[in-house]
Amino acid sequence: MTTALPVADAGQVRRYARALVRRHPRALAVALGLHALAAAAGLVAPRLLGDLVESISRGTSTVTVDRIALAIGGFVVAQSVLVRFAHLASARLGEGVLAELREEFVDRLLALPLSTVERAGTGDLLTRASRDVSALSKTVRFAVPETLIAVVTVVFVVVALLLTGPLLVLPSLLAVPILWVGTRWYLRRAPDGYLRENAAYSDITDGISETVEGARTTEALRQQARRQARTAADIRRSYAAERYTLGLRTVFFPVAELGYVVPVVATLVVGGWFYLKGWVSLGQVTAATLYAQQLVDPVDRLLSWLDELQVGGASMARLLGVAAADDAGPTPAVGSPRPSAGGDPAAPRLAARDVRYAYREGRDVLHGVTLVPEPGEKLAMVGPSGAGKSTLGRLLAGVHAPRAGSVTVDGRPLEGLPLAELRTHVALVTQEHHVFIGTLADNVAMVRPDADPARVRSALAAVDALDWADALPQGLGTMVGAGGHALSPAQAQQLALARLVLADPHTLVLDEATSLIDPRAARHLERSLAAVLAGRTVIAIAHRLFSAHDADRVAVVEDGRITELGSHDELVAAGGPYAALWRSWHG
Repeated sequence: MTTALPVADAGQVRRYARALVRRHPRALAVALGLHALAAAAGLVAPRLLGDLVESISRGTSTVTVDRIALAIGGFVVAQSVLVRFAHLASARLGEGVLAELREEFVDRLLALPLSTVERAGTGDLLTRASRDVSALSKTVRFAVPETLIAVVTVVFVVVALLLTGPLLVLPSLLAVPILWVGTRWYLRRAPDGYLRENAAYSDITDGISETVEGARTTEALRQQARRQARTAADIRRSYAAERYTLGLRTVFFPVAELGYVVPVVATLVVGGWFYLKGWVSLGQVTAATLYAQQLVDPVDRLLSWLDELQVGGASMARLLGVAAADDAGPTPAVGSPRPSAGGDPAAPRLAARDVRYAYREGRDVLHGVTLVPEPGEKLAMVGPSGAGKSTLGRLLAGVHAPRAGSVTVDGRPLEGLPLAELRTHVALVTQEHHVFIGTLADNVAMVRPDADPARVRSALAAVDALDWADALPQGLGTMVGAGGHALSPAQAQQLALARLVLADPHTLVLDEATSLIDPRAARHLERSLAAVLAGRTVIAIAHRLFSAHDADRVAVVEDGRITELGSHDELVAAGGPYAALWRSWHG
């Protein structure tokens, strides 16, 4: 059962946006200044056209007409140049802010406890990392600069109208109540609507991801109809959410269009009446009408991008919500408190005492398990699938917190340790591994960026990966990952283990880490790894029993309990569950 990550509230989004603005005061001032100059240059032409009409109505020379025409042309060219540099400054500012947003999101995402990620499900994280980042990218790069441009232009046009003739501002004011009421109506409904729309996308992504990853299980259990029904229900919710936001736009945009037309028509009609009354000149009416027409474009841009700002605001709230999940730390299981921790453990002694764990309240999967590995011991955990081996391994690695009982490092609650400190003591490696885009050396050194080439080579040698690494086209400088040199599953797993060797944690929890590798390669790898990790604690969740044979002690896990604990020879001699497993595997 997935639990969606938090979503930041409107106040948090506004505070974060203000903090972003304060980081770039100079760039923002330059962009706004250039846009203000461009707007001012664009306002000169209507005023000159008004003067030209006034001059012609009174009779003037062709020289005056030519001079005014040249001046209008000069200001149009100046405006074009200023607009070009203003957009360039805005683009630079937007790209810089966007880069910061992406880097901060990745940092927050990587800092999430694994238990939080697992409860959230892949769909929510994928949607936030893809669709929400993309939507926010469009907002930062286009919507925010365009909105700033529109605001600056509107202010300058209104000032120009006042300077042309205060009376001629009155017709344009007729649009204010139309736009005000329409915008207020829209803003009260749009944020929640777009949040629901994004959440619906998360559900679709999560459902499809689960269906694809578990396709074989779905077919084996004949659950195709159930998965199809889940997908159809998710699509219906997404369709309803999109219909709602589309409905808002179909009301808001026509109202906005009406607000654009009213000022121009009203200025012509009312301005003409003012002229007939002798309150304004013909040149003033001409200029005011042109200014009213000029208001249409920035107001239209402002309201059009307002919709995009709502989308971006909803996406930012979801991205900032990841930070809220991170601040909360690793969330414990049902009923588990979060004690604080202090001090520094002097020795790598890990202990689990009477631990119980439940994925759902009232349904424990571990029942009073006690396991105390000796420092430097290699302890194997074996048992049937679903017995609770991996769950116990995750508790020992600090991924989950026990519902009851304790998991400690020299008496300190493991779940209370800061994540960065925790991973210097205990690390979990599973069947799942990832090769990042970059050089082979970078892939190893990412756990310790300050590691020199000799340490990187030593880590690869420790897992018997140095020979094939040196044989690559550019050796350790070969690009791997998507689009680079393809590594085999065994090589990718060796790369993951080399990271662990370089990270040098006190204790390793290996959750069937070599189960996907050829048995002969896995046996060779585990022997090499055991030699390198001498003196460290290794807890191996064994998929193949040769791992248990090589271990100092073996813990047999059945139905969420440890039913046997001892050396391989002792357990075989005891003739219990382990002996039966060994005979069935070996014979």
